[in-house]
Amino acid sequence: MNQSLEQQTCYDIAVIGGGINGVGIATDAIGRGLSVFLCEKDDLASHTSSASSKLIHGGLRYLEHKEFRLVREALAEREVLLSKAPHIIRPMRFIMPHQPHLRPAWLIRTGLFFYDHLGKREKLEGSNLVYFVAETSPLKEEITRGFEYSDCAVDDSRLVILNALQAREKGAKIVTQTRCVSAKRANGLWLVELENEQGRYQIQAKVLVNAAGPWVAQFIKQDLQLKSQYGIRLIQGSHMIVPKIYEGDKAFIMQNDDQRIVFAIPYLDKYTMIGTTDREYTADPNQVEITQTEIEYLLDVSNDHFKKQLQQSDIIQTFSGVRPLCDDESDNPAAITRDYTLVLSQEDENEAPLLSVFGGKLTTYRKLAESAMDHLKKFFPEMNKPWTEKALLPGAENLISVDELVIELQNKVKGLDVETASRWAHAYGTRIWNFIHHATSVHELGQHFGHGLYAQEVDYLVDSEWAITTTDILKRRTKLYLEFTQDDVQSLDVYLVELHQRRLQKEVA
Repeated sequence: MNQSLEQQTCYDIAVIGGGINGVGIATDAIGRGLSVFLCEKDDLASHTSSASSKLIHGGLRYLEHKEFRLVREALAEREVLLSKAPHIIRPMRFIMPHQPHLRPAWLIRTGLFFYDHLGKREKLEGSNLVYFVAETSPLKEEITRGFEYSDCAVDDSRLVILNALQAREKGAKIVTQTRCVSAKRANGLWLVELENEQGRYQIQAKVLVNAAGPWVAQFIKQDLQLKSQYGIRLIQGSHMIVPKIYEGDKAFIMQNDDQRIVFAIPYLDKYTMIGTTDREYTADPNQVEITQTEIEYLLDVSNDHFKKQLQQSDIIQTFSGVRPLCDDESDNPAAITRDYTLVLSQEDENEAPLLSVFGGKLTTYRKLAESAMDHLKKFFPEMNKPWTEKALLPGAENLISVDELVIELQNKVKGLDVETASRWAHAYGTRIWNFIHHATSVHELGQHFGHGLYAQEVDYLVDSEWAITTTDILKRRTKLYLEFTQDDVQSLDVYLVELHQRRLQKEVA
């Protein structure tokens, strides 16, 4: 990066934070004709946005807390996002086993009626009552009936990356591993000081967007030296991944005595993902990890419902994140609003505005971005109209179906197993040809690191998707981290170091 050139650049909008809300706002803004800069202190989606339950859902349980506006918006967005990115988002049926002592049947039926009709629903099936046959049901024999409804599953980190790709292709400048050290107002602009491994540099921006997620309030107080209008409450959500505990592609939504719910979701064909928890978190958001109490809680809920009994030794992997929720002074972490709050700060009309994002959820990121643009319209009256609702995300262009793409890949690339072809089709959609190029055999794809990861894919991820480390590639780009052994990881590490060195030598030459 030519840092002296960056210093001369004045952007319309500088976005701090490369999670789903940050990239969503950057994408919307660049498509309306504004110039956009986005920085992320780590990798894209490396915190809250990749630690979700990996669902695009209306939030059935939010109805109990009377969050009707949020649920209506989220229900409508399921259909919008399903159309925008059918390769990374897919419909999923959810089964709620009925526990009469927790919630009466009439209450659940009423909630599902609202769920079916509050938002526009065209692609997804409605809800219905189901009965379980003891011999074939994975649930304990005393659970005889339940309710079934629709939501969607998503690859959360790829949703972030695809939005970032779209923003960059439209002209946005997106940098990772770059921290905003400070920002101050001067002459109607923001002077933003940034730091990466090459050193420090400055950019200018007319508007600063604080989408720092768990760090949103801290950024205002420490880096901007300003007062935050809202407090933030960090709510830890943890998940565990275990070997598949039941067959089929449906998820289960399990009620618990404390009125919270826990999902059991089919994950990557071989596993079941169980979560999430809700607990107040007050430590460093960079260091969030599952607690023993959470492990026991999730095991207990699963074992109360399923015939397959789990022990702690069955857990293959865990992941945790903190949801930065707007402090509404609720006593119950599960009842704190999941809705978003946007705060525009500008003491007089000559002062550069600051827009801060509090709260939000994966499903409503696009509507949050549109709302952010509404807040900023008075500063950019020439901006274009909303455009993201019908715009396909990268990889969805000319995609007839993921299944057909899998067949096409296997026909064109000899020796390609169906598991890898399916992973590629779901992760990249029609953009898969950007790294396969003219290869007609897996032997033309370069070094094989195992489990269907070839050098050509790694090179593409480094060149085009901001990947730097093995974790970036295995955890957030390909989801192969559950398959790779320590030796596999070491082999990939060596390759990435050599690749980095080759790139540096090219730059010097």
